[in-house]
Amino acid sequence: MTASAAASVKSSPLGLTVLTLLHHRPLHPYGIQQLLKQWGKEQVVNVGQRAGLYRTIERLEAGGLIAVRQTERDQQYPERTVYEVTDEGREVTREWLEQMLAVPKAEFPVFPAALSNMLMLSPDEVAPILERRATRLAAQRADLERQSAEAPAGLPRITLIENEYLLTVLDAEERWLRGVISDLRDGSLTWSREMLAAFEEGAAGSGGEET
Repeated sequence: MTASAAASVKSSPLGLTVLTLLHHRPLHPYGIQQLLKQWGKEQVVNVGQRAGLYRTIERLEAGGLIAVRQTERDQQYPERTVYEVTDEGREVTREWLEQMLAVPKAEFPVFPAALSNMLMLSPDEVAPILERRATRLAAQRADLERQSAEAPAGLPRITLIENEYLLTVLDAEERWLRGVISDLRDGSLTWSREMLAAFEEGAAGSGGEET
């Protein structure tokens, strides 16, 4: 497989995780999916749809990053293709990992986009909506805290480092969200169509002045 073929494979969180799992041992797709769940990786990669996992495996194989090791046949199960990571795949895994760790990426998540359009609703409408989000964040945080508490004693910190990061992010967002809700409730954060229209008129007027 040429270097250009490997370079054409776009990095992704799921692709990186599949390659990492195959560093430990050869696996078939179902085994990969089960191991992802056992290790709690569904918190950080999307493994809800098996079709997405199969597409990722196909891309990795087409790029020469993984290869078929064998085909398992068992009367109790359908035929299963077992994959292993290639030497090229080992190199690319390290490259992807270094890039993802070192370089912040503009990922355009949903919530900031919704915040930027929140003025379409009134402050009284937004407050209960954000309270629903805060409740869900608290539940997610409690679930992660439970997982960390149930981890075997003496488990190396590195094995749960993504939970540690997610808890920090959830805690920060929840505290920020509670502050915004409080500001909405006491009126220190407010807006109206008239207020926004007046601002737009003022901005348009100042933009036309000569300097």
